[in-house]
Parts: sequence; C-alpha cells; structure tokens
Amino acid sequence: MTESSNSPGRIYTAALIVIGDEILSGRTHDKNIAQIASWLGVQGIRLKEVRVIGDETAAIVEAVNTLRARSDYLFTTGGIGPTHDDITVDAIAEALGVGVEVHPVARKILEDYYETRGGINEARLRMARVPAGAELIPNRYSGAPGIRIGNVFLMAGVPQITAGMLDALSGTLEGGALLLSETVGCWVPESEVAELLADTEKAHASCQIGSYPFWKDGHNGANFVIRSVDAEELAACSRALADALDSMGKPAVAGGI
Repeated sequence: MTESSNSPGRIYTAALIVIGDEILSGRTHDKNIAQIASWLGVQGIRLKEVRVIGDETAAIVEAVNTLRARSDYLFTTGGIGPTHDDITVDAIAEALGVGVEVHPVARKILEDYYETRGGINEARLRMARVPAGAELIPNRYSGAPGIRIGNVFLMAGVPQITAGMLDALSGTLEGGALLLSETVGCWVPESEVAELLADTEKAHASCQIGSYPFWKDGHNGANFVIRSVDAEELAACSRALADALDSMGKPAVAGGI
C-alpha cells in the first residue's frame, strides 16, 4: 500500500517493539512510545500493544512473528545502528525467512552523508544492511534510512530521528476512522464514580471511558477521557457523564482539570 486511504468500516491496528538493553536497564528512558502512538492516531491506526525487549535475537524473532500476525502494522525502534549489538536487521530477516543484503540506495546515501565526515567504513556500512527485498524510509537527520518490509517498519531508537522517519511515512499507510476523544474532569475520587463510569460506557456502546486519577491541592480528582470514532456518540456520552456528575453534586469540568 503506497497511498493512504480511510476505511471507516474497520479499525486498523499496530504493535510496537522497543528494542534495547539500555531501555530495560533504565539507562535510557524511552520517548518513542508516546510519539509513535500519537502519530498512528493521526493516521487512523490504533496502537494496541507494546513490548520492550533486549538485544537478543531469539526474543526479537519471537516478538516480530507474534505481533506482525495479529496487527495490521508492526513498528520496531532501536538496533539498526553501526555497532555489533545492533542486531535488529538480522533478527527480523530471520523472523521473515529472508537473507540480509546491502541496499544500493542506502549505501549511496551513506557514502554521500559521510563524504565530509570521515568517509564510509565497515561500521557505517552496517546501516545500509536490510532484510532482502526491503524498502527504505528516508531519514533527513543522520542519513541512515529506516526500513520497511511488508507490514514491518524498522525505526531508529533516537527519538528525533524516529520523528523524521514517521514524518516521511505520513499519509502512506492505510487507516480507518480517526479515534476522537473528549475529556471531562471532576474533583471526585474515582472509586466513588466507578459504577457510574461503567454504566455510562455500557449505555454508549461505541465509546470507551478511561479514568485517570490525581491528587492536587490536597484533594482527589480524576479526568475521564471518552474515546469513540463516532462524533455524535462521543458528544452524547460526554454530556451524559457530565450531567450524571453534576446530579451527584460533583461539578464536571469540560476539557479536564
């Protein structure tokens, strides 16, 4: 699929694998999950599952084959750099049952990028390696491209570079109806309105309500995020929840607190 189209009748889903020992050890704090989830939402695609795994070939192979089978799209971040522990390309090639090759366009991109930066070498050339048959995702920041093969997208681990790759993919994936949301805030412990939330969601079948409690200025409160692909149902559910909170003597705050 090279041109975007919206299919309101069905929900498109994606999964994400965050790869890197540095994430699991806590040395690096992941910032890609949020930006990829937000970007997918704009494309009409819902991020349904995220796994964080280390630099281990068997774990990557298992995760890739499991998640690509139950989602429309699978994204990975990390492990496509120039060092020995960047094994994502090899692991995904193994998962897909294909070889690894140096992509000629990727090689030329890297040769040009490093022409005034010390030249190409064996380590830098590793970033031109792709699973056989893969396409490239442009990277305007550091030259080394991302990789697309089938419904699998290999992205950089550095958030700024990932953002550029996502920008290059914008509008190219098939998606469904956009997921809309409204927020209703209230100074109330969520435990006092748990039944109300469940009943309101049940009465509006196309909506989901998430409850996000907080403690502020010495008081309990919560923001309730209502999501739906149907704008009219979303508005009706938000009104119903706000009215119910008001009737309890707990004034609703449109837009959240």
